[in-house]
Amino acid sequence: MIHDPAEPPAAAAEPPLDTASPVAPAPAADARPDAGPQDIDTATAELTVEEDDEARLPEAEDETEADAAAQPGAGPMAVGRSAIARAVRLAPTSPGVYRMLNAERDVLYVGKAKNVKKRLASYARPTGQVLRIARMIALTVEVEVISTTTETEALLLEANLIKQLRPRFNVQLRDDKSFPYILITGDHWAPQILKHRGAQSRPGRYFGPFASAGAVNRTITALQRAFLVRSCTDSFFESRTRPCLLYQIRRCAGPCTGEVDFPGYSELVREATDFLSGRSRAVKQLLAAEMEKASEELEFETAALYRDRLAALSAIQSQQGINPRTVEEADVFAIHQDGGYSCVEVFFFRTGQNWGNRAYFPRAEKSFTPAEVLGAFVAQFYDDKPPPKLILLSHEIEEAELLADALCVKAGHKVELTVPKRGEKKELVAHAQTNAREALGRKLADTATQARLLENLAATLGLPKVPQRIEVYDNSHIQGTNAVGAMIVAGPDGFIKNQYRKFNIRSEGLTPGDDYAMMREVLQRRFKRLVTSQTEGDTAKPKDDDVPQWPDLVIIDGGRGQLNAAREALSGIGLTDQVTLLGVAKGPDRDAGRETLFLPDRDAIKLEPRDPVLYFIQRLRDEAHRFVIGSHRTLRKKDIREAGLQEIPGIGPTRKRALLLHFGTLKEIERASIADLGKVPGISAESAKRIFEFFHARPD
Repeated sequence: MIHDPAEPPAAAAEPPLDTASPVAPAPAADARPDAGPQDIDTATAELTVEEDDEARLPEAEDETEADAAAQPGAGPMAVGRSAIARAVRLAPTSPGVYRMLNAERDVLYVGKAKNVKKRLASYARPTGQVLRIARMIALTVEVEVISTTTETEALLLEANLIKQLRPRFNVQLRDDKSFPYILITGDHWAPQILKHRGAQSRPGRYFGPFASAGAVNRTITALQRAFLVRSCTDSFFESRTRPCLLYQIRRCAGPCTGEVDFPGYSELVREATDFLSGRSRAVKQLLAAEMEKASEELEFETAALYRDRLAALSAIQSQQGINPRTVEEADVFAIHQDGGYSCVEVFFFRTGQNWGNRAYFPRAEKSFTPAEVLGAFVAQFYDDKPPPKLILLSHEIEEAELLADALCVKAGHKVELTVPKRGEKKELVAHAQTNAREALGRKLADTATQARLLENLAATLGLPKVPQRIEVYDNSHIQGTNAVGAMIVAGPDGFIKNQYRKFNIRSEGLTPGDDYAMMREVLQRRFKRLVTSQTEGDTAKPKDDDVPQWPDLVIIDGGRGQLNAAREALSGIGLTDQVTLLGVAKGPDRDAGRETLFLPDRDAIKLEPRDPVLYFIQRLRDEAHRFVIGSHRTLRKKDIREAGLQEIPGIGPTRKRALLLHFGTLKEIERASIADLGKVPGISAESAKRIFEFFHARPD
């Protein structure tokens, strides 16, 4: 079967098979000229807000910009066809995957074919190519081929390489973060309910996927109210001598102290498992019967407990919105295109319940049809996720049967891909398509608003052009300890969180608390690496889609002093006028809305408190502050845990032992309130306050 660049790539890849041509190692996804293993730590997921981690709307490709090099008969076209013709002579007639490379050895396109030789020969034809393929051929100087034994293996490998290499001419799934699950553990006599991400290696029952961490957290809270299953850690559970607060507010049955016996707790766990497994009607009928029985026996407190549990179950199902009657397990994909952009809405249905939805904005050129984008998206979506038994689509996709076979191989069970024509399944797809249309409308509106803000910012500050990349810097420490700097990045589509960076301050001889010296170190490390990369020619191409690596505007959290320190740092590496700097000083009493803006060699600027540009700058500054505080706290917690309780002033061995016996772990001591600390034998109110302040000191 001939494979066109418009055809969908596929799901997760098997390990590479026989290679007809050497394959260069895939570049790391986070490799960038401004990040190094020694100098800069990549931001971790814990430091970002999961609910805000929405994929950026990619920049639409303008195909009218194709230059003469992409026209048939031009020099580059002849070079590209010649390179492809050389590859055709050596290509196998068996299934495989091919990669087209440009002069810099960047991968332009990854494709698969049932007959690689025949597929590549179609590119060498002198006429008949659509504009997108002509542009790709004009840039091609080399073709690499990987042979596979079957077309299914080629499809799996193709999807894996697309996600690794992110070729320009393929549809790209940009946000592939793993989904959270609910886990009811199976390695303790009193099972625990918790949120889980990653490998499912711990014994127990997993339920999901859920669309977001917020959906999981809300469901777990409601399940605790409904089934009274514990959520505490095993160490905390083992150290209890009396029930905790969750027992008092009726969110736990209290198995830790014997408030419920083993058979009673096991029954609660069974009910929770049944509910998550789709037997919600039976569970609700059982609870209703128990409530009626308790009421008839005049045990009104018990009846009230069952009433509250029933209400909690109803709350779960109401939060889940639409729940299908005939669909037990399915993922629903619907696509909507507008203005050259695409939005794919995904709904998850498990055990007959709706477990949330998420909108994606894949990167694709304008010429791709909805079916082409959807097929490529679905193939890449299941690269690291288990597919369900049924996948409902809004459009017919090419090679749907082949993709279903590949997903069957991956999942170990039959997977059906279908476009429903009638009934409830069609209603589910229509509902998802409505959500896709609305999500894309909101994203386009947000992008337009962001573009206007950037234009107004450029006009207010007198910038030579509208900034496409803004970097904001801040640092944090407590009396000079655990000092850390941070950089956040924003552009036309909002915050670019995968380019955030943190810098562990480590200059020798640095005066503790010297904010100016910290800012100098951060900027020098960032821009020295960028200058070095530019000298080596590494920044000629963007490392993350179309996001530039050089900032158009650098914002410093601070006044004239911090701004001068930043100028000094950049001047030291020969960047006196190449980077536009802006200092943002807080107003009197740190009041928001009264900030002063400082630009080099210019008078200070004061904007009206309700000026949209000022709100925009505040939002950038506050995001940098949030990120650097999170980085600092992570670093400080690590130091505290490594040092144990040794560093708390005025707390001796006896009290430390009492704290550990009461709470079980250092993490639980850190999380405890002043009131909880004061309940530990030997810990006075003053000592409790001192311990609490040690763990919760406010960083500068």
